[in-house]
Amino acid sequence: MGTDLASSLVIGYLLGAIPVGIFAGRALGGIDPRDAGSRNIGFTNVLRVAGKAAGVATLIGDLGKGALAVLIARHFLGAAGNDWELAAGGAAILGHMFPVFLRFHGGKGVATALGVLLAVDWVVGGSVVVVWLLSAAIWRISSLAALLAFGSLPLWVWLFHPTVPMALFALGTIVMIGSRHRDNIERLLAGTETTIGAR
Repeated sequence: MGTDLASSLVIGYLLGAIPVGIFAGRALGGIDPRDAGSRNIGFTNVLRVAGKAAGVATLIGDLGKGALAVLIARHFLGAAGNDWELAAGGAAILGHMFPVFLRFHGGKGVATALGVLLAVDWVVGGSVVVVWLLSAAIWRISSLAALLAFGSLPLWVWLFHPTVPMALFALGTIVMIGSRHRDNIERLLAGTETTIGAR
């Protein structure tokens, strides 16, 4: 299992490190998201600076690479490796945040983490998505929606997937995503955070 686990972690990280937002921004919007807006390669900034098609492609791609990391680990490790597929998902999130291809300057990990959660337990992942969608619809602020959605993750884990590995994954994910949103939190407190769709 050791070799399969190591392979799953490496593949998960490399999948996460694929800069979907850059490819989508250039191909569909004619712009590198690192050169405009918040200069982030995630869905929100790509949507803002490169348009809806590029934003949707980025969202799907970032969700997909998180889910794929889990599914590949599940294939390699089998039923005995169920808890370890969370580690592969965590590696994908880290890959997105600190991609080797971009000198470790990546995105904030929200969509990739959602993809991981949906693949591990669609009820938990779906609950987080619902919170994100409702929050985004009410306040129209992507960062606030992400923080509220992942802030609710412990509740869904407790209700639907109460295992120690899942709880540890949830805690680690919340810490990572929260740390990547420090600037957003400052702008939220100052009332200057940009709304979804603002160009």
